[in-house]
Amino acid sequence: MSRLTGGDPSLLRRINSAVVLHALRGAGSPTLTDLTRITGLSRPTVEGVVEGLFEAGLVVEALPDESEARRQGRPARRFRFRAEAGHLLGVEIGPHRVSALLSGLDGRVTGAGSRTVSETAGADERLDQVRAVIADLLRRTGVARSSLRAVGVGSPGIVEADGTVRLGTALPGWTGLPLGERLRRSFRCPVLVENDANAAAVAEHWKGAATESDDIVFVLAGLSPGAGSLIGGRLHRGFGGAAGEIGALHLLGRDVTPEHLLSTTGTPLEPLDEQAVAAVFATARQGDAEAQAAVERFLQRLVHDVAALVLALDPELVVVGGWAAGLDGVLEPLRKELARYCLRPPRVTLSLLGEAAVATGALRLALDHVEEQLFAVEGAVTARR
Repeated sequence: MSRLTGGDPSLLRRINSAVVLHALRGAGSPTLTDLTRITGLSRPTVEGVVEGLFEAGLVVEALPDESEARRQGRPARRFRFRAEAGHLLGVEIGPHRVSALLSGLDGRVTGAGSRTVSETAGADERLDQVRAVIADLLRRTGVARSSLRAVGVGSPGIVEADGTVRLGTALPGWTGLPLGERLRRSFRCPVLVENDANAAAVAEHWKGAATESDDIVFVLAGLSPGAGSLIGGRLHRGFGGAAGEIGALHLLGRDVTPEHLLSTTGTPLEPLDEQAVAAVFATARQGDAEAQAAVERFLQRLVHDVAALVLALDPELVVVGGWAAGLDGVLEPLRKELARYCLRPPRVTLSLLGEAAVATGALRLALDHVEEQLFAVEGAVTARR
């Protein structure tokens, strides 16, 4: 898919193209008059942009409304964005599950798939499962692999710009893995890899609990919690991609690990054993005193870790996601802790996207990349500087 700038490299033309395309995607089947009104651009400018979109295969003429034709004679031409002109994938690679979302160029999900993976699976086995999930999803939806325009991937760990996992302790064999390179062998389109908490933060800003906020922190709760943040509406990765690694804060003088905090037996939990964690939370809800004490220890640590990040970034909103069980118990302690230390405490809420957050953010990563390629205009939420 070529850029829609033709031989004219002017920034203004690229911006106008982006404005018209966004209007087309959000307005159903507008006329040229509608697009002129929505965008504020002149009619000749809109006509020129629409012509370019036609040539690129991104716009077609919409069928006329029969009732409009009867009322007015020959109706005005209407246009429709061809979301089906290409497809995008958003992929999550997790300790226990790999999943994928498929969409057209409008970002609307048209298919989904997932598969359970053992927490002890090595990198090769886990990547085989990723490929299998994607192949099955494309087969079920009838989408050709050649129509994919970009693939976004959310993965645990500190991820470099080329998709290499610089450090990834949550998955066996993940540290040093050239994840982007390995996955690009399966596609003819760009593959973009992002840290899972960062992807989830982008997802909540796009379609979840943070759609009205540009300064947010998303906490991906777990035995080694991570966080993603948006500052001024843009994803903040930090200098080395390690921003938000709050799971390492216990190393700064707080030596007890989360696996010890949640133990009810004196023996630490296995770092990847989420079923054991869920069992502790469930036992606590049933009134077991030792389990309640373990959950309280863990929540207090999580609250302190999140508070440290909030004090540094001063967000408007904190979204808590990750484990499906027991997370509601962290909201009130976190609100109280932040009220003690913050001049203007942020709002605190649970994720609205749940288990779909990481894959949804990965899909947004792919969509941002395609839009940047179409118009060569920097400014996407997930763009790397």
